[in-house]
Amino acid sequence: MSVRKLTASDRIYGFINYTVLIIFSLTALYPFIYFLALSFNDGYDAMKGGIYLFPREFTLENYKKAFSHPQIMNAFGISIMRTVIVTISSVILCAMMAYALSKKGLPGRKYIIFFFFFTTLFGGGLIPTFILFRQIGIYDTFWVMVIPHLYSFFNAVIIRTFFMGIPASLPESATIDGASELDIFFKIMFPLSMPVLATIGLFIGVGNWNDWFTGQFYIQKAELKPAATFLNQMISEASFESMTARSDGSQIIQMNEEQMKLRGITPEALRMTFVMIITVPIICVYPFLQKYFVKGVLLGSLKE
Repeated sequence: MSVRKLTASDRIYGFINYTVLIIFSLTALYPFIYFLALSFNDGYDAMKGGIYLFPREFTLENYKKAFSHPQIMNAFGISIMRTVIVTISSVILCAMMAYALSKKGLPGRKYIIFFFFFTTLFGGGLIPTFILFRQIGIYDTFWVMVIPHLYSFFNAVIIRTFFMGIPASLPESATIDGASELDIFFKIMFPLSMPVLATIGLFIGVGNWNDWFTGQFYIQKAELKPAATFLNQMISEASFESMTARSDGSQIIQMNEEQMKLRGITPEALRMTFVMIITVPIICVYPFLQKYFVKGVLLGSLKE
């Protein structure tokens, strides 16, 4: 088997291609590095500017402040449990809904699709939603962060489009062999759809992990607050403390050594720290889903 030699145009194209990809990669990576440097830098020193890649005055006070609250670990536990339950349940339910809607023989399929689509055009608003959650008994409970997020017509449409691209001969052959619809769904359609399901699952997981709105307006109990809501409240408290300290000149004059040490913590530095705390878990999960984005599962199955 002969190997074709690279021509000058091939080398030029490869050089330009790799250069552009490297520039795009650095553009996407730099904000993360910048936030990381600011989170490990003294807050008041960071206000001077000039920090780009590495912290100038290294400190761990920002992370100590962030993790000093006794409820922080409970908040992360709530977020992890909520994200896992909603992601797995929503992917399965949306996939089952998409599989049913992909069946051309489904009675009233057009009317069902129109019904789901029509309801996505309108929203009840904050107050009607609040009243609804109270009436059905999920307000100020863990389930207010789970049940309303289980279904997404947009995600179901994406999965349905993927299902319709799978050759009809596969489920038909399984039906001839005596497989039920559940067998076809879980043993054929579900495994073949791992790329799109992993993508949808990642979107659902990131959305629920970063959701602070639900915990802010529909949760009153402190022990049920998710991490995003809890950290947002800590930022607000830090901003208030900073404004109070600046307005009280005598307090600044009488600062002892420990207070002077804590002066390095600013609301802006805490924001960078909280961004890193919220982002790192998602970054750790992403590599496990990456293989599904590039793996040709369907192509391999059809070749066999």
